[in-house]
Amino acid sequence: MTIVLTPYWSNGVQKLKVQPTGKANRGLVPPAFDPAIHVQRALAQLRSKDKPLEKYIFLSGLKHDDAPLFYKLCLENMSEITPIIYTPTVGDACIQFSHIYRRPEGLYVSIKDKGQIKQVIANWPKIHEARISVVTDGEQISGLLSSDFDLSLELGSRILGLGDLGVNGMGISIGKLSLYVAGAGIRPESTVPITVDLGTNNETFLNDPFYLGLRQKRITGPEMDEFMDEFMHEMSMAFPKMMIQFEDFSTDNAFRYLERYRRKYPVFNDDIQGTGAVVLSGFLNAAQLSSDASGMPMSEHRILFFGAGSAGVGVATQLMSFFTLQGLSVEEARSRIWLIDSQGLVYDGRGRLAEHKKYFSRKDYNGPPMTNILDIIDYVKPTALLGLSTISGAFTPEVIQAMAAINPRPIIFPLSNPVRLSECSFADAVKYTNGNVLFASGSPFPEQQYGDHILYPGQGNNMYIFPGIGLGAILARASQVTDSMVEASSLGLANSLTEDERALDLLYPRVERIREISAHIARQVIRAAQKAGVDRSEALRKMNDAELLAFVKRKMWKP
Repeated sequence: MTIVLTPYWSNGVQKLKVQPTGKANRGLVPPAFDPAIHVQRALAQLRSKDKPLEKYIFLSGLKHDDAPLFYKLCLENMSEITPIIYTPTVGDACIQFSHIYRRPEGLYVSIKDKGQIKQVIANWPKIHEARISVVTDGEQISGLLSSDFDLSLELGSRILGLGDLGVNGMGISIGKLSLYVAGAGIRPESTVPITVDLGTNNETFLNDPFYLGLRQKRITGPEMDEFMDEFMHEMSMAFPKMMIQFEDFSTDNAFRYLERYRRKYPVFNDDIQGTGAVVLSGFLNAAQLSSDASGMPMSEHRILFFGAGSAGVGVATQLMSFFTLQGLSVEEARSRIWLIDSQGLVYDGRGRLAEHKKYFSRKDYNGPPMTNILDIIDYVKPTALLGLSTISGAFTPEVIQAMAAINPRPIIFPLSNPVRLSECSFADAVKYTNGNVLFASGSPFPEQQYGDHILYPGQGNNMYIFPGIGLGAILARASQVTDSMVEASSLGLANSLTEDERALDLLYPRVERIREISAHIARQVIRAAQKAGVDRSEALRKMNDAELLAFVKRKMWKP
C-alpha cells in the first residue's frame, strides 16, 4: 500500500499533507493520532497563549504549516478567532509586522518596479489559480473608520487608527483574505494579498532597521497615478478572472481610484462600499424596530453622521438606498442625511469643503457655524446617530440621553475601530437609554444584563459582506462590481436573520453562520450582476434560485 499524501497550497507554496488513514501511514504519525482530536489540540495550544499578538503569530504559523487545519479551526470557532486574525488584533500585528516577520507571504509591488510591474506579477506562483486580491498601500484606515477628525491627517492617514503603516499594512490584506476563505469558501490558492509600496510618511518606521518597506516618503500625484494605471493594467492581463478589493487607501485616493477603475475592472473598495453595505443592512433592521416603537414611517428617519471621511461619506451614500427603498427620490433621500466633521455641521455657507463632503453638504442651513454635537442633535432631531470619527467617548452620556429623549428606541452606531476608539460603549448606550438603544458597533462589545433581560450588541463587521460579494462576483465572472451588486449584498444580509435572532432584536445574524450567510449573499450578488448585464457566466442565468444557491454552496471550499 502507498502512503496517502494530499497536495495543497499555502501562501503560494505547494505542500504535501500526510493523511492518517490507518496502515497506509503506519509509522509516519503517532499510533493514536486522531484528526478530530488534533483540531482540539490546536485550539488548546492557541488558548494557552496569553497575549493576542502571540495568538496571531501562532495562527499565522499554523496557516503556513497546515492551511486546512487553520481554516477548520476558524470555521468551528469564528467568534473567538476572527478578532485574532482580523480586528482588533491585526492592528497590533501591523504595527509589529516587520518585527514578527518570519516568512514570505503575499506580493510586494513597489514604486521602484514602475515600468516593470508585469515581471513582478509574473513571479506569483499558481498565477492561473488567482481569483481575488486585496490590495493596500497601507496609508488609510481599515474597516468602519474615518480619520476626518485626525489633526495629523496631512502627515499621513491611518490604518485602524494606528497611523501610516506603509508596507506593514500587508497584515490587512492577509487578514482580509483569510476571512474570504473562512467566510465564503474561496480556495486558499485563489487568494493574492498585495501591498503596493509607495513609501511611508511614518518617521518611526523610516528609522526602524527592521522595517521591510522602502525608506522614502510617499509618492503622490501624477507619479502615483501612472504607477496605479500600470499596476491595474498588468493585473488585468496576468489575472483575467480576478476581482480586486482596494483597502486602506487615503480618503481622496480611495474615492478617486474607485471611480477611476470601477467601470474598467472588477474593483471593489471595502472601506467605502463594504462599510456602507454592512451598515445599511443593520440600519434596515434597526429602523424597522425603531419605527415599530414610535409609529413613525420608515421614510421619515433622519440620520446624523459624526465623521465625514471616506467611511462616513461611503456609509452615507449607501444609506441613501434605505430611503429610495421606501419610495423617496434620490434628492429626498439625500435630504435625510446630515454630516458632522471636525468643524461641526457640514453646510454650504460654512466655506470651502473637501470634495467628498460636498454632496451631503446642507443647503438649508445658513446660520453661524454649529460645532456642539448637542446643539446639532437639538437642531436635526435625528432618529439615528452614527459615529465614524475614531474619537473615543465622543458619544457622552449627555449625547446618548439627548438621543433617548427624542426617540423611544434611538439608533446609535459607534462604528470606529478598535474598541479604544469607539464613540461609546454598549454598556453606556444601554445605561443612558434605559435599555432601549438599537446598537451596532465596529468592534465587539460584551452583552449586557438589563433588568431580567440580556441585551446583545450588534457588530457591523464588514466580514458579513465582503466574502459574499467576492464569491458572487467570482462565480458570476463579473466585469464590474456595480452599486446594485453592493446593495444586493446588504439586502441579503438584512434578510438572513433567523426567527430566533429576530426574537432577540438582533440587528445582525450570529457570525457562526457566516458560510450560510455568504452563500445567500453570493446568490443575490450574482442575480444583481445578471440584471446589470455585467456577468460573464451565462450558464448561471438558466438556474432558478434554488439551483443557483446549491451551485454556490458546491463551489465553496471546505477544509
